[in-house]
Amino acid sequence: MIARRHLPFAVFRHVVLAVGAVIMLAPFIWLLSLAVKPADEIFTTDIRLLPLKWDAARNFTEAFNKVPLHRYLLNGVVVTAAIFTLQVLVALPAAYALAKLRFGLAKPLFALVLLGLLIPGHVPAIPHYIMLSHAGLLNTYPALVFPSIISVFGIFWIRQFFRTVPDDLIHAARLDGLSEFSIVWRIMLPAAMPALVAFGILSVVFHWNDYFWPLLVVTSPDMAMPALGTVYLRNTEAGTDYGPLMAGTAIITAPLVIAFLFAQRRFIEGMTLTGLKG
Repeated sequence: MIARRHLPFAVFRHVVLAVGAVIMLAPFIWLLSLAVKPADEIFTTDIRLLPLKWDAARNFTEAFNKVPLHRYLLNGVVVTAAIFTLQVLVALPAAYALAKLRFGLAKPLFALVLLGLLIPGHVPAIPHYIMLSHAGLLNTYPALVFPSIISVFGIFWIRQFFRTVPDDLIHAARLDGLSEFSIVWRIMLPAAMPALVAFGILSVVFHWNDYFWPLLVVTSPDMAMPALGTVYLRNTEAGTDYGPLMAGTAIITAPLVIAFLFAQRRFIEGMTLTGLKG
């Protein structure tokens, strides 16, 4: 009887979720549809997902021939991996200090972290650009990596997770003779793995798709990040060939989708376990 009483709500909930999923997936479905169509079917007035004539081979081949797409993917892997690694090296000790160490400046420093969350990343862009320009680092990997080494969101995120770790675990480690440095990397790092995976996905997706900062510091196509690389698929003189453009966009998006599918269990676990304990 109880199950029947809740049945209408369950049906309504699944219908709402299904409609939301269709709305969210519609742009990606349309992107894939355009990626396999010839040019004359892309600009037709008829709306259909599957093409009458498949042109996927030409579109995907042209995407690699028009621009060094493989180089853009390599740049994306190198830069996002370097940024995430350095962010963890900074955020993990900082989050541990704010969550588990007792010192007078803990609350003021955490307030500064919260304040940092309110500052858009575009605000320090000009000072960063001037600094890198004077250092002669424009159009290099360090120029793409250095401004993102410190992630206030990462510090906040991992700190909130560390607040859920029992203090008894840390006290036991100290009794065993471990230093604070060893506790961070031998105890807290494995414990924070779900939170790190969730943060890693967010960090990689953001920097892989970042268009603003690479547009400022990259001056040659060979150093372009994936999102910026799609711009070079456009041909302003002959008109944009949307088939290869959509094919290139699909190739650039695919690694993020695959990474999320492999890490979705850890991602959901990290989102669930990272509480908002004060």
